[in-house]
Amino acid sequence: MPLLRNQIWGCLLGVLLGAVSALAQETPPNIVFIMADDLGYGDLGCYGQKQIQTPHLDQLAKEGTRFTDFYAGSTVCAPSRCVLMTGLHTGHAQIRGNAHEPLHDSLRAEDVTFPMLLQQHGYHCGMFGKWGLGPENSPGLPLKKGFDEFVGFLDQRHAHNYYPTYLIRGSSRFALNNVVPNEAESGAGVATEKGDYAQDIIANAALDYIRQNQSRPFFVYMPITLPHANNEARLAGMEIPDLGEYAARDWSPSEKGFAAMVTRADSDAGRVLALLKELQLQDRTLVIFASDNGPHKEGGHSPEFFDSNGPVRGIKRDMYDGGIRVPFIAAWPGHIPAGRVSSHVGYLGDLFATVCDLTHIPLPAGLDSISLLPELLGQTDRQKQHDFLYWEFYERGFCQAVRQGDWKYVSQNGKEELFNLADDIGETHDLSAQEPERLQTLQAIARREHVPHPNWIAKPAGKAKAKAADQKNAGQKNAR
Repeated sequence: MPLLRNQIWGCLLGVLLGAVSALAQETPPNIVFIMADDLGYGDLGCYGQKQIQTPHLDQLAKEGTRFTDFYAGSTVCAPSRCVLMTGLHTGHAQIRGNAHEPLHDSLRAEDVTFPMLLQQHGYHCGMFGKWGLGPENSPGLPLKKGFDEFVGFLDQRHAHNYYPTYLIRGSSRFALNNVVPNEAESGAGVATEKGDYAQDIIANAALDYIRQNQSRPFFVYMPITLPHANNEARLAGMEIPDLGEYAARDWSPSEKGFAAMVTRADSDAGRVLALLKELQLQDRTLVIFASDNGPHKEGGHSPEFFDSNGPVRGIKRDMYDGGIRVPFIAAWPGHIPAGRVSSHVGYLGDLFATVCDLTHIPLPAGLDSISLLPELLGQTDRQKQHDFLYWEFYERGFCQAVRQGDWKYVSQNGKEELFNLADDIGETHDLSAQEPERLQTLQAIARREHVPHPNWIAKPAGKAKAKAADQKNAGQKNAR
């Protein structure tokens, strides 16, 4: 009898442990998405950077998967963030440029974001950093778009002042210990008295949020402003409290500041990763790092100095890959293969479908989003592929780009070009004359994917703008 009783209890215990194990496997993971601002494809050590130190993100790449052919939603910040949040490319999205106009810069009440779905399915969602998708008193506020907590900047111009007089918590302002004479209504400006560094406050708020919500599923969106320049500061636009290891370098002040900003972004990402390990959450948390677009040429910084765009051509505001191809790293111990490099072609708009797939939330119809989850898990045979990726842009006239497989179509500065990225990653050899049928195929995609929007009027580039842009691109390093 004792033996039989022990066997019965053993079976029951095994069933119970199996049920607990199955339940644990079904528990959706926490999600942390950290996004830098204007960080180039070549600005991290794991993407080839030689002069700027990024040890924490390089380690994240070793512990997870690094993507080589991943793209932003746009070549500037606001539309790229709109694509990320809504899963719609810029031919379909509500925000398609940096307009600085309240009605143009805001998501509408009817626009659905993936944090809204996460929130509806039991996640607590916190955002810390630069929003850019709805100013004060607009329908696009973070607390209306799926976030339970928010600390940071609503207006993107405000976000570029690292020593502002206020930040936003929830939907209300709170004062910082800085003085900004002639501060614009947006909060933009240059501080003359500096006490509180906004990035420190934002990073600390994110860490506090993780501590407070460690016992329930959470989503942390951390779109930091680093290393974007303060455009109002002109040649002194790299605002950073401490140049650190770069102080003694024989570089210009702007380049020292830029390098210090990149390393500080890496350090803050490292603080998040360390906290997850401290709280023993790393095995239950998917961590993703990316950038919103290519590297900038602002605040006295030159992308060529650090080879910020790596092997690709162009910078922010270009439709060449230097403007839209970005770092993308994902880690989730025990789930995402460590040390893997993926050439899967995806973009920020895919986060919507990925999150839904990960959390078993039905995906809304009509999105330009494909789940990356199979690729993340190393199940490449199950990964669906985009037939194409599409972008449009308005600041230099109406510009478009399409990537289909290895082929890339670019229409900007009054000309149309076709490149084979497999043979020509630097987009230096225009094959439009040699491949007229392929050119026509990609032109047709571009025409079809642009859905007119009253806030975004497509106008051809003027000759003067086209000539100036051509001269700028001619001076850039087109191939490595």
